[in-house]
Amino acid sequence: MRRALLAAAILFLLGSSAWAQQAAPPKPSSGPSDFKISGAVTTPLDLTVADLKAMPRKTLRVDNAHSKKTEVYEGVLIEDLLQKAGVPQGEQLRGQAMASYVLVEAADNYRVVFSLAEFNSSFQDSEIIVADTLDGAAIPGALGPFRLVAPHEKRPARWVEMVKSLTVVRVPN
Repeated sequence: MRRALLAAAILFLLGSSAWAQQAAPPKPSSGPSDFKISGAVTTPLDLTVADLKAMPRKTLRVDNAHSKKTEVYEGVLIEDLLQKAGVPQGEQLRGQAMASYVLVEAADNYRVVFSLAEFNSSFQDSEIIVADTLDGAAIPGALGPFRLVAPHEKRPARWVEMVKSLTVVRVPN
């Protein structure tokens, strides 16, 4: 009899535990409260939303192919962020530096690569930004607080939500 009661109690506890886990509302996911710029830089950076707000700003009006709507992002040009970190710019970006790339990583482990020249206005009209606002408000929950926006790409596959780091990599000889 005791064994039957014990088995029933265990089954009840397991069942109620599983129900409690299913009934709990999902936690809103959000990215880190800062992001880092590191790697082949002279000045590694750890930036917050407040840091971005204090820098020169860029506003982009873009058509988002995923959401099928026009969105307005505001943030800082990655070119300016890389310059602040001491990455070669303009005429300094030549020779071996042309084999450099930037690995962008998100809090959910999504990763993309850009060549260093893609962020450099002496090579192309780059408007790629790390945004901290969307349509005039902070970037919400699972998208932010930082989002890389590359407005001239036909597909937004390299638009990175929840940016946590930009790592500059120089390919060795």
